[in-house]
Amino acid sequence: MQKNGLLNNLFWKFAERISAQFVSLVVSIVLARLLSPEDYGVVAIVMVFITIANVFVSDGFGSALIQKKDASALDYCSVLYFNLAFSAALYVLLFFAAPCIAKFCGYGYGILVPALRVLSLRIPLAAVNSIQQAYVSKKMMFRKFFLSTLSGTIISGIIGVAMAYSGFGVWALVAQYLSSTLISTFVLILTLKKMPRLLFSFESLRRLFPFGARVLGVNLLCTGYQEARALIIGKLYSSADLAYYDKGKRFPDLIMTNITVSIGAVLYPKMANEQNDISSVKRTIKNSVRFSSYVMAPVMLGFAAVATPFVSLVLTDKWLPCVPFLQMICVMHLFQPIHGANMQAIKAIGRGDVYLRLELVKKAIELVVLVIVMWISVEAIVAAMALTATFFVVVNAYPTSKLLKYSVKEQMADIMPNVGMAVIMFICAYAVQLLPLGNALTLMLQIVVGIVVYVTLSLVTKNKEFIYIKDKCVNVIASILKSSKKGK
Repeated sequence: MQKNGLLNNLFWKFAERISAQFVSLVVSIVLARLLSPEDYGVVAIVMVFITIANVFVSDGFGSALIQKKDASALDYCSVLYFNLAFSAALYVLLFFAAPCIAKFCGYGYGILVPALRVLSLRIPLAAVNSIQQAYVSKKMMFRKFFLSTLSGTIISGIIGVAMAYSGFGVWALVAQYLSSTLISTFVLILTLKKMPRLLFSFESLRRLFPFGARVLGVNLLCTGYQEARALIIGKLYSSADLAYYDKGKRFPDLIMTNITVSIGAVLYPKMANEQNDISSVKRTIKNSVRFSSYVMAPVMLGFAAVATPFVSLVLTDKWLPCVPFLQMICVMHLFQPIHGANMQAIKAIGRGDVYLRLELVKKAIELVVLVIVMWISVEAIVAAMALTATFFVVVNAYPTSKLLKYSVKEQMADIMPNVGMAVIMFICAYAVQLLPLGNALTLMLQIVVGIVVYVTLSLVTKNKEFIYIKDKCVNVIASILKSSKKGK
């Protein structure tokens, strides 16, 4: 697959994630206006345990299936049935552990226990969905994701908003999260038109286990650490503090995750197919870093610039305490393209050992920093997150510089022009807040100024990523218009 093939898949994956992100953003805004911070705090605690449990069935074997060049139907079916059995055991464990979890978090029996028991039903669904995603990624059929993702996002959003408006509180969020996974999984089954066969082999699992276990270990380490922060905030501080942290993190994370998932879904299987040709892997990672930083940098810094009027206008003033968290996390995600591309490259060439050791070192540092700052304030916890993430840019790049001859200096040279344009855009957009305007007018003017400045800089510098995106959009629009004319 040449560069255009990579960028074409990235384009369609971005299109799928951006459309889903837009719907999720609208739903989140409506729910934030209808529900209280305390409602979000309860669900945030529940999601700590659901998210960690999902790692066991969503990661590891799925990555191993993609990494294995000759993955067969026997491999897919064996992993599917193993995941289903294991996810059922996890559900039973969480069901009976729910009262102890609620007591530990200081919520008593209350709403947390039934909410955890119902929302844990996502785990078996995630077990099925992870194999679907592995298959689609392996076959590079990224358009298949579009219908399933968008269907799940839209229908679950309607369910959540309707229940919130009817006064269901916490249960509106539970229903939204659960129905999203259920619908997207079911639609993908219909789209793929492939039913699992009655095949199973312990030998197949044994061959996939070494690589899958390393990836699982890394993802469990990363997810466990991330969710531990939320658990600490919920334990040491109030549920409202946890809600402000969670809401401030949610919007930047929503954007970052969608972009990172898009890149990883396309990048990982492509590099896995090229794993024996190091020069091809290097070209792929360079293209990915440049393309993703061109998208990520302006989005993150732009969001940081408009944070105050956005939160005040869209979420209402009751959520203004989340603004500092939102801005710091936007900065934290600024260099995510380098981190994500490096990690995907290390996995793709089969160096799960390097991947695991790298994350162990980073998480040890982050844990020490967390223990030091967690007693100070929630703001101190988030500031430490941003500082360590920035420092880890060099740490993440170092193994790739050795394995792929893609030096740290070369990586920074690929990303800094886009970051530089985004910084100039941020300064111009943020300056708009100095004008004596209302929140609505300020927000609209900031968005317009940001887009105009970034596009102008892209034109002046003849940015290659901008030219590709422009040409691709023109071609897609032309194709749609041509199809509509034929229909008439």
